[in-house]
Amino acid sequence: MVEHGPARPRFGTAVLLHGFPADHRLMTGAFEPVMSARDGWRRVYVDLPGMGRSVAGARVDSTDAVLDVVRQVVAKIVPSGPLVVAGESYGGYLTQGLVAADPGRYAGLCLIAPAVIAEHARRTVPPAQTLVADPSSYAHLTDEQRADVESIAVVQDARVVHRMHDEIIVGTEIADEAAVQRISGAYTGAFEASPVEHFDGPSLLVARRQDNVVGYADQWALLERFPRMTCAVLDRAGHNVHLKQEVLFTALVHEWLDRVEESLA
Repeated sequence: MVEHGPARPRFGTAVLLHGFPADHRLMTGAFEPVMSARDGWRRVYVDLPGMGRSVAGARVDSTDAVLDVVRQVVAKIVPSGPLVVAGESYGGYLTQGLVAADPGRYAGLCLIAPAVIAEHARRTVPPAQTLVADPSSYAHLTDEQRADVESIAVVQDARVVHRMHDEIIVGTEIADEAAVQRISGAYTGAFEASPVEHFDGPSLLVARRQDNVVGYADQWALLERFPRMTCAVLDRAGHNVHLKQEVLFTALVHEWLDRVEESLA
């Protein structure tokens, strides 16, 4: 877990949850350039159980178990005061579970390419495609790392590859393999069958047009349950939109935080 900044009066704490099986660097790379430009928000970047520097005991054997741990962590680090949560991919899936369990606790939420359906075979996803390819930009990577880039990055240039390595690949490589396997075996959370019915806090959904991991079509169902949700589906963006569409991503997150701060005021 990594923490930045104090929470000032009228503001609060943002808890940020990464994807599977990366670590907090996925979220610090995406959000810290935005959050550090604002005054007043405490940011807590969590390493999920079995990922990054977080240890996972044998009881962490499912998404439901991961969610229980996250709920305990959130209750401990933010016992009171304004609280928002942001999650990317699997972190976005867990974010939906957090809000379903206690919708009144959160002042806002942000979902970045969230999984809505855990089982990949049931997701509606576009075919994998590459819009920009520069093989020389990842010639220095291992075969396994290169395969990760080629399978998920819609734009494969030197900057994207560098950030993928430093913010995503290095995290996945240190994950607890046994814990990842246990969680993968019970990946669907109970909250998927009983999602939050109504959440009226300021919300943001950023999806990717070329996202072949979680897609974008399944996310439309969220709009009916989140009446204050801004939704953006970005072109020229695979599963990790912030790596290439930084300008749009930054603007959308700032606008979401503006709305949250307005509602807190």
